[in-house]
Amino acid sequence: MTTPLPEAWLRGPIDGIPNLLQPAAHAFVLAREDVAAATNGLAADQLWQRPNGITPIGFHLAHLAGSTGRLLAYAKAEALTDAQKAFMLYERDVMNTRPALEKLVQDWHVAIDNAMAQLAATAEHTLTEARGIGRAQLPTTVIGAIFHAAEHAARHTGQIVTTAKLVR
Repeated sequence: MTTPLPEAWLRGPIDGIPNLLQPAAHAFVLAREDVAAATNGLAADQLWQRPNGITPIGFHLAHLAGSTGRLLAYAKAEALTDAQKAFMLYERDVMNTRPALEKLVQDWHVAIDNAMAQLAATAEHTLTEARGIGRAQLPTTVIGAIFHAAEHAARHTGQIVTTAKLVR
């Protein structure tokens, strides 16, 4: 029997990530691991079940991938790319198209890999720089957008974990 690893934040600093961004990095790592555990062995029909009308796991997975990329684009003061805009449309229709679990998880892993690379490339001295979110350019900072991306991932991961328990 193997001893389970402690949660990501108890494993020490992640190499290459600035100290002030370690909590966000740990949240992304934990979200990735929790999604993997919750979706392991999930049947295709379970991915789209809606017990008591709740949002299905498949939607949460698609939204995790898309929203993480969008929030982190805002942290870099970048406009959304055409690919990110197209992914938003994909998210809106995902409950009709019902992509396979493997595709949804792959998209989520790409989003996490990109997030970790962005955190590693973010200089701590930029964290308090002003940023705008969305078309309305609602005010935040670099660290505000990064923190929200991480906590948003944690929230949807929790919904995935709970829903997976319900549909099994």
